[in-house]
Amino acid sequence: MCKTQINLNEQDVQYLKDWFFHYVQSFKNGDKNIQENIILKENHTMQVCKEIINIGKQVELNNDELRLSEVIALFHDIGRFEQYARFKTFADKKSVNHAELGVQILKDNKVLNRLDESMQSLILRTILYHNRAILPEKETDTCLFYTKLLRDADKLDIWRVVTDYYKQKNGKKNVALELELPNTSGISEEVYHDLTNGSIVDSKHVKNLNDFKLLQMGWVFDINFDATFHCIRSRHYIEMIDDALPKSIEIQNIVRMIQMYLDKQIKEKA
Repeated sequence: MCKTQINLNEQDVQYLKDWFFHYVQSFKNGDKNIQENIILKENHTMQVCKEIINIGKQVELNNDELRLSEVIALFHDIGRFEQYARFKTFADKKSVNHAELGVQILKDNKVLNRLDESMQSLILRTILYHNRAILPEKETDTCLFYTKLLRDADKLDIWRVVTDYYKQKNGKKNVALELELPNTSGISEEVYHDLTNGSIVDSKHVKNLNDFKLLQMGWVFDINFDATFHCIRSRHYIEMIDDALPKSIEIQNIVRMIQMYLDKQIKEKA
């Protein structure tokens, strides 16, 4: 748990929310496809704010710490809007690192200037780290705590977004959500190897949509808080991703192992 004293008032949070909505509004014009994905990311941000507060309450954060958590969630994907407007993709590899872009946007616009420097630095570092495969070793416990909190909340809502998409019946494709990956058969040997070794999937191993869905399923190996494990189980995210995958022996082996891992985490933390 975070031990560092945090001071953040409601007026500061409201100012930052107002800036966020005004900024996002500037991207809601013109092309319908652009608007659709801008709104998708705006809604995602709002849901991540809710998820991070929910987890934060369960680990008994105080009101100032909850407000800080909400601000971090509010700005974690601020780079996504310019990324999509400029490049028409959410694939960082085909455009820019959205976390780095987000930090630059916040700095350029002096969004956090009303906060003290230590608070600004903490927020920016947490945003910078939130999409990294591995967290930095040389960081403060406070920064790592909030980064892990954000990563859990972010994953919970991405699971909501993708499982809603996989369940839709109208067949409407969103190539931005699919990172423009081909819908070919089978899975990559490297993806199978990563997951059966209890590791998150290295993104460079992802070759098609099946691989991408398995990567999403494998995020359970990078979960940090008890509350998140319980949400994964109660919302049936693993089962819903499984329903969107072929029923091959390899995939069922992965699903079974992930379910066993989830059961073990919940049982051990009960």
